Amino acid sequence: MNPVLAPTTSVDGPALAERPLPAQPAPAMTEKHSLASDLSELTKARLTTMVLLTTLAGYGLASRGVFNWWTLLHTLVGTALVAICSSILNQALERDTDALMHRTETRPFVTRRLPYTETILGGLALGAIGLAELAWFVNNLTALVAFVTLVVYVVVYTPLKRRTEFNTLIGTIPGALPPLIGATAVTGHFNIEGWTLFAILACWQLPHFYAISWMYREDFRNAGLRMVSVNDTTGARTASHAVISALVLLPVSLLPSWIGHSGLFYAVTSGFLSLAFIAASIRFARQPDRPHARTLFLTSIIYLPLILTALAIDIPIKNYFGW
Repeated sequence: MNPVLAPTTSVDGPALAERPLPAQPAPAMTEKHSLASDLSELTKARLTTMVLLTTLAGYGLASRGVFNWWTLLHTLVGTALVAICSSILNQALERDTDALMHRTETRPFVTRRLPYTETILGGLALGAIGLAELAWFVNNLTALVAFVTLVVYVVVYTPLKRRTEFNTLIGTIPGALPPLIGATAVTGHFNIEGWTLFAILACWQLPHFYAISWMYREDFRNAGLRMVSVNDTTGARTASHAVISALVLLPVSLLPSWIGHSGLFYAVTSGFLSLAFIAASIRFARQPDRPHARTLFLTSIIYLPLILTALAIDIPIKNYFGW
């Protein structure tokens, strides 16, 4: 969820004030924790790449493959800067809970390898530049959607993870908004293409995160985060949520074909991929253990870029052959 952003961890409240951390020595900068690797982790480089991919998908679907390359460039650069800002603020808010989880305990803010205040100010500056670029070179609506994505992810979703299991549903909103950023960049208004991809991204995130939730349920429990898996001793609830959301994804993934914006190639490909996603979620439900949760997670990671690639390939096929 990801949109802009995918779920990580949180703290109890959105204030960015300095918080004391458990006493620990700051590790030396080693090859494993070089400045480049720290910046990559701080900006969530893989997640930002996925944000840009879904933004490009929204732009491509709304423009029907006829790109204004200058507008596209500013859309991607502005979106990337806002996504980086979101990641920095998210990790600043989450550094106390990150310190309690094995998978996040070596993040740069937790280990003090990067200066706290200066890094936050840098992130805010990048976010402001990104929003200004979208407003000036693209359009105001696109900048507004990017701003809403930032606010919902950092101010709403992040603290909710300490308060309610519904945080996962809320987290799908910022994770699914990047296609709307791309689509509105083309038309200057909300359109069916953007909302279609929003629906696909929202449904995809749920089984994706339920798998993560089960794999790292002990981490989430230790950090006091309220995930479905935390109080699910058998895995039945978590797995049933994953199956239901994967089933909903099947018809939703076919929306581009149903509304006439994609053709037979995309319909067949998305149908096959969605069935594979459902099969992985059912296997997880039958045996809710870490290996099957990991299989579902890996299936979700493969699913999204493949379905977006199929959508991109389908555009020239439909335009040339008419099917």
